[in-house]
Amino acid sequence: MIPRTEAELFQRARALAGRTLGSIAAEHGSVPPVELVKAKGWAGQLLERALGASAASRAEPDFQHLGVELKSLPVDARGRPRESTFVCTIALSEIGDVEWESSRVWRKLRRVLWLPIEADRRLLPAERRVGEPLLWSPSAEEESALRFDWEELSGLMGRGAVEAITGHLGKWLQVRPKAANGQARRRALDADGVGFATLPRGFYLRAAFTARLLASHYAIGRP
Repeated sequence: MIPRTEAELFQRARALAGRTLGSIAAEHGSVPPVELVKAKGWAGQLLERALGASAASRAEPDFQHLGVELKSLPVDARGRPRESTFVCTIALSEIGDVEWESSRVWRKLRRVLWLPIEADRRLLPAERRVGEPLLWSPSAEEESALRFDWEELSGLMGRGAVEAITGHLGKWLQVRPKAANGQARRRALDADGVGFATLPRGFYLRAAFTARLLASHYAIGRP
């Protein structure tokens, strides 16, 4: 059932805190994988189902009617993110014509429900616990920094320089290949506006950004 309000969504998320993914999976008819290397999206999809997300794989927030995106966040034993966070895929042939306010990135990050998940590799996926949720919107300073990265990276792609972009660009946002295999291709435009095929790309939040976010909202590293 889809949650009707933010408060109801947050209440559902808090009810998952402290529970293992295995116990949540048992309630929703899902069989936990033995490892996550080939089932990387399993935990996030399970939490979407448990919370009543509605957007599936569309380029809209997971809870469309609330404008809230769900992001699961694998963390180590000290509460630090283990990896960067996927934000959204990039429409390479259209990115040069999009403004920040209507971008996929801003639609996804305007309001986020973060759910930390244990990521200790010694634990089976079914044994990993869900942490306390956080409903978050970027501060003015955070939005400004994210927008700066987005405009720089989008500008390069819009000018046909997608192949020149590496994961080193962007302070908090980065662009990386996003494909199930190396054969996948998407249409992009070169500097002359001529279409060509390239690997799909996605926007990611650096782990340094989510580490700062967690440190400011949770008692991580504090006495």
